Amino acid sequence: MFNPSREEVRRFFCDAWRKHCEGSVATPLESMAIACIEDHPEYHALLVDAARAQEMDFPVEAGRENPFLHLAMHLALREQESIDQPPGIRALLEQLRRRTGDAHAGAHAAMECLGEVVWRTQRGTLPADPMAINDALLECLRRRAS
Repeated sequence: MFNPSREEVRRFFCDAWRKHCEGSVATPLESMAIACIEDHPEYHALLVDAARAQEMDFPVEAGRENPFLHLAMHLALREQESIDQPPGIRALLEQLRRRTGDAHAGAHAAMECLGEVVWRTQRGTLPADPMAINDALLECLRRRAS
């Protein structure tokens, strides 16, 4: 399982955005990341300054959203949708987009489910078992999509 460090995640998004800005060839995963970044122009200036991006902190107490966590959640859902893993997620994400009437709003609603599942797993109220995690994610998406 891939478990990148904070620095690697930040470097990945900054490098993907740099490639986009330069018109360089991007990998398929970088292309997905670029699409996520394009939906968030408020992050563009940060991503251009990779050194600053590595140094910045986004403490919850300060009320600041962590742009790298936000983009990583967008990317995780896009990747899951692209391979329909867990099975059924693609259809649920499409239902959520139709329900919200907007692809980006639908993604944000799905990200709330992803965040909830991660939070429950970290606190031990959801077993750290891939099947239980997938089931909880799909159930939350079903509730939001209906």
